[in-house]
Amino acid sequence: MGFLLVLAMAFQSVLAASGAYPGSAAAFTVPAAFPTSVYSSYYVKPGPTSEPQPVIYDPILNITFPFNLTNPEAIPTHDDDPVLYPPAQANLTHDAAEALVAAATAEVLSIIEANDTGLSSNCSKCIAALSVAQMVARLAPTYLPDAMVSLCLSTGFKPESVCKNTYEASNFGASWTQILAKANVASLDGRYICAYLSTDFCAQPPVSPSRAKFPKPRPLQLQPPRRSGNKVKVFHLSDLHLDTRYKAGSEANCTESMCCRYSAPVTNVTSISIQYPAPLFGYYKCDSPFYLALAALQSIGPLTGTSLEDPPALTLYTGDLVAHDSQNQRSQAYVEATEDSIWQMFKAHIGGPIYVALGNHDTSPDNLDVPHAIDNNGSLGQQLSWNYNHVSKLWEYYGWIDSDTQAEASLHYGAYSVIHPLGLKIITLNTDLYYRNNLYTFVNTADPDFSGMFSFLIRELQAAEDAGQRVWIMGHVLSGWDGSNPLPNGSDMLYQIIERYSPHVIANVFFGHTHEDQALIYYKNNGTNRTAEQAIASAWVGPSLTPLTNLNSGYRMYEVDTGSWEVFEAHTFYSDVGTFNQLNETGPVFKYEYSTRAAYAPAASWPDDAPLNATFWHRVTEAMERDRSLATLFNTYQGKSSVRSPNCTSEACTAAKICYIRSGSVGLGRQCPQGFASVQSPYTGKDF
Repeated sequence: MGFLLVLAMAFQSVLAASGAYPGSAAAFTVPAAFPTSVYSSYYVKPGPTSEPQPVIYDPILNITFPFNLTNPEAIPTHDDDPVLYPPAQANLTHDAAEALVAAATAEVLSIIEANDTGLSSNCSKCIAALSVAQMVARLAPTYLPDAMVSLCLSTGFKPESVCKNTYEASNFGASWTQILAKANVASLDGRYICAYLSTDFCAQPPVSPSRAKFPKPRPLQLQPPRRSGNKVKVFHLSDLHLDTRYKAGSEANCTESMCCRYSAPVTNVTSISIQYPAPLFGYYKCDSPFYLALAALQSIGPLTGTSLEDPPALTLYTGDLVAHDSQNQRSQAYVEATEDSIWQMFKAHIGGPIYVALGNHDTSPDNLDVPHAIDNNGSLGQQLSWNYNHVSKLWEYYGWIDSDTQAEASLHYGAYSVIHPLGLKIITLNTDLYYRNNLYTFVNTADPDFSGMFSFLIRELQAAEDAGQRVWIMGHVLSGWDGSNPLPNGSDMLYQIIERYSPHVIANVFFGHTHEDQALIYYKNNGTNRTAEQAIASAWVGPSLTPLTNLNSGYRMYEVDTGSWEVFEAHTFYSDVGTFNQLNETGPVFKYEYSTRAAYAPAASWPDDAPLNATFWHRVTEAMERDRSLATLFNTYQGKSSVRSPNCTSEACTAAKICYIRSGSVGLGRQCPQGFASVQSPYTGKDF
């Protein structure tokens, strides 16, 4: 074990010996009994072997959701929500539309088999096929989803279940139709679509940055933020992924997601063999059941030294409320009921305002958020407004935002800016609008601000600069790391904006999404020279409450100066999911995992009175270069001390982790060694 790691661990031991925890103890054992008072009534009451099914009333829609919406033994196999198509550009009869589809299908098959010089590459073939599909999307849009399913099956592109779950109209077929009708498939949009379908078709397009336009130049004289000397507590929760259909005792170690779900008995089979029964509080390959969600919330007060009467100054929730159901099992009502369930339990256990950024799973269809400009804010651009309006009105109902902010969130894809009573400005972003799995990002890819999200961010940051305000930015999908999550042009534009307004305006950035404990650094000049002197901003990626996949459950609390809004300490807590199958008389134990300052400051020679800012994180990466055992420690915390995390002891893994931390954009992350980004499965990267 390296000297620096020993030093860091010794510092942690001193912390433990001094009792310097933010709460009353280093661990809290959750009571076995479910806190039934959170919900007023239940279809199925919680028990020692069964998850509850609470009756969920929606105060915004004035409805009570039916039991069958979340009944674990009656999970739907078809999404019955209305589907929306682009207007047809021709009034074809049924026979004419069928003939068009038949001719188009034959043409696509011919393109696939073509060997002429004009279509010599898989990429050119794919783009040519998209042009044919676009013709159908524009002339006979309602016929395209069935044609895509048929083509997917006949070519063996994907297994039958994947073809149907992807291209049927009620899943993503109608959305694909909109996108193909609106995208410039013969240009950059087409290359992105083909690369998304398979990198065997087209390679991922390189970064082609667009320069962000700012209302004013960067001030020549930057005033350093003034610290108040007063510190407050701030919670960072993320990625709960509440599985309201979790079935205790079902197979927890299944081979296909989602696990911990009911399986109907097979005909003529007396019983189903369960290899690993799903524990009441959750498992590594499953999303959070009610029992785990409430256990985590019950632990927060004792471990952080807060209560409803003495709450944190604020709480950040960086997205993903809904479980990882396949689209055929989702619906608008399912999303709305999950939103109601979670905000109700949060309100019961966490005092103070809660500020939220929507995640990619917080909608239906999954992953999708539609730029209003796709049809000049017409029916297509407004098709997900039901969600923005609903969730923002819930935030207003619980007193976390006011009516003006609610109206802003409803208009801006669920994103908003708000001034905290202590003066901090918080700007939330809907980062689906640059997320690579949001199919609508493939429309007008040459303009990373097609949605208007970055214009909104620039306006709010400029107003903050003019007013001398400090700002936190929060979103779901992180901007960098290994470069696999956002589209490169959107990531690059966000980097430009953060650089322009840091460090004098932007104090911190917060993300979720990966389910892992990570950090990112932003540098001057788009990261062309990544040194401690060039580091100007950093991002905290919050650990997930859900164990999915192969992780422990965790959350974080920051200690923050109320003048500069810099983070001076970060405490992370977790529960060992591997112990959940042994619980009987009590609930799980949530415990103090680590102090960021204690873990890394000694090795980085960081002063006790200095904030945990971008320079700090760069010094940590320099310490990792000197002693890679510190990267091993970072790797351990990345998975919330999960026994299932792969080891990071090689020089190659260390180099990759350092590079990821220093990569706040896709362009930088793609230059890093690949294969060491996530601790949720064995590493595939090659050692030096």
